[in-house]
Amino acid sequence: MAAVQQHGSRDQTIILMMLHTGLRTMEVCNLKPRDVTIGKRSGTLVVRSGKRNKQREVPLNATIREALTVYFETLPADTEYLFSSKKTGQRLTERALRYLIQKYIRLAQIMGHDSLDTTMIYIQATREDLRLRWRKLRE
Repeated sequence: MAAVQQHGSRDQTIILMMLHTGLRTMEVCNLKPRDVTIGKRSGTLVVRSGKRNKQREVPLNATIREALTVYFETLPADTEYLFSSKKTGQRLTERALRYLIQKYIRLAQIMGHDSLDTTMIYIQATREDLRLRWRKLRE
């Protein structure tokens, strides 16, 4: 997430959305602003084009609700898709989304380790560690 934070609310929101909801790339690309409902203590997301064209409702936790609230403030009122291409202004394609994800993976460089298994040794954080880190990031 540190690699994404310097690159705008759209990219942050996309990555958080995928991490906190488990949506597939196609589902993220097809989202429209009307698919998102955010309340003070709850929120949902309607996936209209899910696997086998099934529609489903996905709950939104506080982290993604906050990110979406900030992101919505930057969206023009007439935006058709929740995440548009910066180049074309049209729907973000799955290919472009995969490229975006790869870009941030490269920026993060898996903490400089050759193996993800080595990295996993160092990310065994406790809840308190995460809370403290979150507070620092928000300051």
